[in-house]
Amino acid sequence: MQSRTPLKPADPEDPAAVTSLHRDVHAELARRFITGQLPPGGTLSTRELAEELGVSQTPVREALSRLAADGAVQIRSKRRIIIPAMTAERFSDLLRCRELLEPEAATNALPHIGARGLKRLEQVDAAIGAALDSGDVNAYMQGNYDFHFCIYRAQPRPTLIRLIETLWLQFGPYMRVVYGRVGTARLVDQHEMAIAAIRAGNGSALAGAILADIRDGMGLIGQSGFGSP
Repeated sequence: MQSRTPLKPADPEDPAAVTSLHRDVHAELARRFITGQLPPGGTLSTRELAEELGVSQTPVREALSRLAADGAVQIRSKRRIIIPAMTAERFSDLLRCRELLEPEAATNALPHIGARGLKRLEQVDAAIGAALDSGDVNAYMQGNYDFHFCIYRAQPRPTLIRLIETLWLQFGPYMRVVYGRVGTARLVDQHEMAIAAIRAGNGSALAGAILADIRDGMGLIGQSGFGSP
């Protein structure tokens, strides 16, 4: 696993600090799922995660319970927490939901992006291009997430964001495996079309660019099959 700097322990007498720590632990674990740092079919240890993050097991258990509710993990027992493997049925369900929700989120976001948001998207896309050129799958995964959610978070519907994040939690681990198999040379950067649509203020074109991007990426999963990674 890759980790960031260990999280700062919370003062147990400070409820606000405890709440903040629990939120940070969940955010860090969710980031690892979304960017594919946790492999499908693998198992997780609350003790090992807690040691790695520099926290007690309590916020880790709470975070994993939330992730289980989102479909990212399956809790079989206190010591057996697994990341579910991809199946054809699950893939089809995730793909259809992404196709329905993400173009709508992008269209809703368009009036709220502005010049600063557009500049940020251009910077992220440049980083993605560098990752594709160098074959850096980890950087590509992070950049792809950053790009999409820079757009989606500009729109004002928080429930829509949460639903989309749930989908990314579930397909992220397997997408990372697929990219590891096929490399980055087969990935097409559809983000330039999205940026052009935002510049033009064209919501239909933006929705189309997002849909094409989803189908390109998810299509690699379908082509790779759903066997053990």
